[in-house]
Amino acid sequence: MQDLLSVLFYIRKAGTKDPTQATIYLRITVNGKRAEVSTMRKVPISKWDARANKIIGYSKESKQTNRQLDIIKNRIYEIYHNLLNEDIEGVSAIRIRDEYIGANKNQKYILEMFEEHNLQMERLVGKDFSFRTLQRYKTTKKHLAKYMKSSLGLTDCSIKKIDVKYINGFIYFLKANQNLSHNSSLKYVAYFKKIVRVAYANGWLDKDPFYNFKLRPNTIEKEFLNEDEIGKLIQASFSIPRLRQVRDVFIFSCYTGLAYTDVAKLMGDDIVIGMDGSRWIKVKRTKTKTLSSIPILPIAEKIIAKYASLTRHEKKLLPVYSNQKTNGYLKEIADLCGITKKLTFHMARHTFATTVTLSNGVPIESVSKMLGHKSLKTTQHYAKILDHKLSEDMRNLKLRIEDKSVAQSLDKVL
Repeated sequence: MQDLLSVLFYIRKAGTKDPTQATIYLRITVNGKRAEVSTMRKVPISKWDARANKIIGYSKESKQTNRQLDIIKNRIYEIYHNLLNEDIEGVSAIRIRDEYIGANKNQKYILEMFEEHNLQMERLVGKDFSFRTLQRYKTTKKHLAKYMKSSLGLTDCSIKKIDVKYINGFIYFLKANQNLSHNSSLKYVAYFKKIVRVAYANGWLDKDPFYNFKLRPNTIEKEFLNEDEIGKLIQASFSIPRLRQVRDVFIFSCYTGLAYTDVAKLMGDDIVIGMDGSRWIKVKRTKTKTLSSIPILPIAEKIIAKYASLTRHEKKLLPVYSNQKTNGYLKEIADLCGITKKLTFHMARHTFATTVTLSNGVPIESVSKMLGHKSLKTTQHYAKILDHKLSEDMRNLKLRIEDKSVAQSLDKVL
């Protein structure tokens, strides 16, 4: 249903020193609600026709003023139709008036802000941001656009309209309409939060709607490979070169803890001689910009040496396929090796933290340094995983002991 618009002019005597003069005011009415503003034009009271909404007479001044009033009226109708077409937040008398006087020039809209942010970020890909991070921001913008269209009936929304109700509505939309998990939904909300915080920092928002709003992800046990599974991968013989190559790079990550993006960017210059005289990898993580200092273990050294001639001209340390292809090939490798776990490249990082280091007595502080974690709390999650594994191992041990004849003999004695 289209909004009912009315535009008229009237005069006010207040504010004029000359009692015979009055100021012409503009009144905009939409669905019975008004907004008014001065036209800043004076008129002799005796010449104003309230019914006709114009000045009486054919003088040059009268014609000029009436022409200006017509221009104002046409401008109001133009703004009204533009707002209808944009369908941003619904049409109101106040919005039309604010648009007319230019009060909305500093008005910021969410999707517009997202687009500006993403364009700036695109120019910094490879310098300050990774391509994957940019893609996540772009996907967040798409989800927001769908949410506003389907749930709110808007094509965009003023940043000032963001509140806790809006945020909760977005989270519900991601779960119910986009079929995303709780944790995946919160990741997109976290990217949205960064855009809102930019608006707050620039003074476009009076208060931060995310203040005291807690994004609590569900705890998920991160999978990792045990020693037997690592052994299966290392000992497997593949006739297809691409599978051998992906397996080797994956194992390299299992013994260095480097994430996919960091392995893909790894150069020969990133290897230095440490204070102990052995070779170390020292790189800043792409994700957090924190320094990872990793002594190169013998298995990792062998993999580097294996591909030294192949990557010499590229100056890269290892030949790495795209992330999508790598994870696709890892599924093939898991099937061929009889590994039932969902093998992804990031599992190598978890394997390094648990099976390779913490399980072998490496202090958690050292593991945190090698992983390039900003906080020890992030690394402590792996220690919780090991506690869970220890409990499971002890349960299995109890079952094995109960099956043995020794336990049965003890039952007779005790």
